[in-house]
Amino acid sequence: MNATVQKSRPADGSTVLVVDDTAANRYAMGAVLSRAGHVVVPVASAGEALVELDARLRAGSLPDVALVDVGLPDLSGFELCRRVKALPLLAGIPVVHFSARPSGSGDRCRALDAGGEAYLTVPAEPEEIQAVVRAALRGARELTDAQGQFDRLALLSETVVDVQGARCLVELATTAADATARLTRQSAAVFVLGDDGEVHAGMSRRGARAEVPDAVAREQAAAIARRVVCAPGGVRSTIVPGSMWPSAYFGPGDVKLVLARTRARHLPVCLATPVASDPAGRIGPLVAQLARATALAAEPLLMYEQERHVALTLQRSFLPAQLPELPGVEVAFRYVPASRQTEIGGDFYAVLPTAAGVLVGIGDVVGHSLDAATVMVEIRHALRAYSLEDPHPGRLVTRLDRMFQHYHPESSATLCLALVDPVTGRTSLANAGHIPPLRVPHEGRARYIDAAGPLLGLGLPHPEPTEVVLAPGERLLMVTDGLIETRRTDLSVSMAQLGAAATAAPAAPDALCDTLLSCFGADRADDIALLALRLSPTVSP
Repeated sequence: MNATVQKSRPADGSTVLVVDDTAANRYAMGAVLSRAGHVVVPVASAGEALVELDARLRAGSLPDVALVDVGLPDLSGFELCRRVKALPLLAGIPVVHFSARPSGSGDRCRALDAGGEAYLTVPAEPEEIQAVVRAALRGARELTDAQGQFDRLALLSETVVDVQGARCLVELATTAADATARLTRQSAAVFVLGDDGEVHAGMSRRGARAEVPDAVAREQAAAIARRVVCAPGGVRSTIVPGSMWPSAYFGPGDVKLVLARTRARHLPVCLATPVASDPAGRIGPLVAQLARATALAAEPLLMYEQERHVALTLQRSFLPAQLPELPGVEVAFRYVPASRQTEIGGDFYAVLPTAAGVLVGIGDVVGHSLDAATVMVEIRHALRAYSLEDPHPGRLVTRLDRMFQHYHPESSATLCLALVDPVTGRTSLANAGHIPPLRVPHEGRARYIDAAGPLLGLGLPHPEPTEVVLAPGERLLMVTDGLIETRRTDLSVSMAQLGAAATAAPAAPDALCDTLLSCFGADRADDIALLALRLSPTVSP
């Protein structure tokens, strides 16, 4: 049967399911509980109770406690309790068994063994009934609070792991915003304030990543955070009036800021959420711990960003921004550093005019670090110095190999050199472990030149250079593996794809480089360097 509510629910009342097959008993029990401010849902059998619980589970309005007569006509009260406790979504409802028959310790033990929280012998004084119900509710709420705090602590642990796994400051801010929203169950914004005034921001709207407001709102929020951040280090919380905080984040209303820094003058972090009720004080400390973890995670990321900036500056300062005038040839180059999540590499290129022709080269120091970038600079300087004396590619590779063994015995590098005579097109190539150069004719299919040899730094003998003759209008293309190397794809497949793309690309070296970057260069995990050379049509063999 459909249950009826005997009294409108007061603000502080609880819903009590009363299961008894005797109408008079249901009425009497309901009257006692209603006078105490509870909402009573009476049902006459175990079957009706299960139907009522299922309907309330679907509606999200489960009773707070159940009073169950042990002598029901279809199932005993003990069996009904077992079935309820066996269902995870219902197991948290406290069950109080009651009976009008004399009960010994056996019935009380059966009630407890079935999962019940208490046992009443009726008739009982109204005060006793109300006290037993209050005790059952209190125990259930304490258990629910404890489980909720356990869940929140487990969530904090998970989110701290996510925060520590961030690969850059922007990703850190975004991940921390997601974590804050999951802990507080409301929208959140996180700001990592760089020493140089840069603001790294992330936004989450109730657990779903959202677009960060524009630069004006972002800077307004960061300016407020900078004014209130704790100077000596630590974590502090403050409330900012909604009139001061940019409404693009959370709309009108006051905002709570939790600010953290590991110590004075270190990178501050700000977690922002709309002000919400936390009467038990359970959420605030967890958000403070998350802020502290975010500040700790920001420190190594900032150091990495600084190292990366130094390395990029170093690379770009030593790689030529403009090429010298080279009569008879056109040369184009492109250098694209890896994404911000990847360490700096040692890719480099060189275009050097010599008495014997134009010396072009491309290479890559093995590894990704500031050390790799430093070794790259040494190779390039040594190549420039050696080529003044002797530009022969084979002898240059041998001399560079000896330099590596002497000064960098723990390192190695790949290098491909080509000495091109702009007048005759004769080209001498030496390759030390690099992707072979691609010969792209004016018409026809591109082909890789058969030039190979061991890496620099291994001390192994290098073969004689490969000799080819480039035709007027023909292009010579050199690339580093960052352009085409992809996980789970064989390098030979990627090289074939590069050859096909180069064949179909425009003839001009600049257009060739741009086409290949558009085809292969998106979101690469390694630095990319390309160098394309074309003989002018006036060259005659």
